Amino acid sequence: MPNSSLSVTPHRKAFMSMPTNLFEPFKLGPITLPNRLVMAPLTRNRALPPGMVPSPLAVDYYGQRASAGLLVTEASQISQQGQGYQDTPGIFSREQVAAWRRVTDRVHERGGHIFIQLWHVGRISHTALQANGAAPVAPSALRAKGKTFVNGTFADVSEPRALELSEIPGIIDDFKRATANAREAGFDGVEVHGANGYLLDQFAKDGANKRTDAYGGSIENRAKLMLEVTKAVVGEIGAERTGIRISPVTPANDISDSNPQPLFDYIVDHLNVLKLVYIHVIEGATGGPRDIAPFDYASLRKRFSGAYVANNGYDFELATKVLAAGAADLIAFGKPFISNPDLVERLKRGAPLNAWDKNTFYGGGAKGYTDYPTLQAEAAQ
Repeated sequence: MPNSSLSVTPHRKAFMSMPTNLFEPFKLGPITLPNRLVMAPLTRNRALPPGMVPSPLAVDYYGQRASAGLLVTEASQISQQGQGYQDTPGIFSREQVAAWRRVTDRVHERGGHIFIQLWHVGRISHTALQANGAAPVAPSALRAKGKTFVNGTFADVSEPRALELSEIPGIIDDFKRATANAREAGFDGVEVHGANGYLLDQFAKDGANKRTDAYGGSIENRAKLMLEVTKAVVGEIGAERTGIRISPVTPANDISDSNPQPLFDYIVDHLNVLKLVYIHVIEGATGGPRDIAPFDYASLRKRFSGAYVANNGYDFELATKVLAAGAADLIAFGKPFISNPDLVERLKRGAPLNAWDKNTFYGGGAKGYTDYPTLQAEAAQ
């Protein structure tokens, strides 16, 4: 675990001076991506109960989108305790590993590359999803103002309990075990979910973390769990196959921090020491305004020697501008990938995009999941 006395200096002295094209290849650790489009993690709530196993439809869904430079799966819980929403997949059981293997095989057959996002929701959960109806866990016993989806309906999240100090090593071990499972399932790498008000973000931000022990108080203490988890994941799969997602200023899931700039400058300095292959940064409010709060994302870019994946509200025009300026290496697209399995080809041709259907985002079957047409299918009609 890096300590606060570590001397860290920016590793990226200047942004790239040569314009970069969205469709140029990119070397991501040992993998050469065919383009710079990343399919962002997208929760779809279609795993099969009772074991939260990815369905056969997931094989088609990810396979259809294999032309993306990199696919990052929907967030997948590292344990039952880590689940916060109905019908989200896990990566902690043998059945889940076997089902994910079918997904990765399909993606690789089609020439794609795929990371899995590892998730523990912390306090954004409900007793109905926890073993024996237990309370969700959190850094502190503070209930979030938010809702989750359980038993076919939206419900307020449950009152959490604060994790005991003695339980924290078990959380780290769950992330490590999930990483080993991801390797077995054939993933090219993993993305640690450190964003959007879930457990690691809850520990990092003082709006949710009121602890007075080694994991609370100072920036160094609050960042500790995120960095310890990431270090454990790197130890299992290698830094060149480990990324992390962060969201410095998003208010998602009732999360906040009183001074996010020094917090995330510190976190990224220490992620850089771990030599992660990328940081995936949600710029602004997740799925909302990019300018919700002042924050210097260029500071993170300069501090990190790996790839910078920019996320939130990107279209072709903004992606092209940001890449040309050297302000990012890869651009993550979310909803456009839901309704456009061939998004790469559509953007390359300047073709119209399919509109998405919000009513089919979460839960259901093939409708709104695997039935969006490609340009090729439209031409054949």
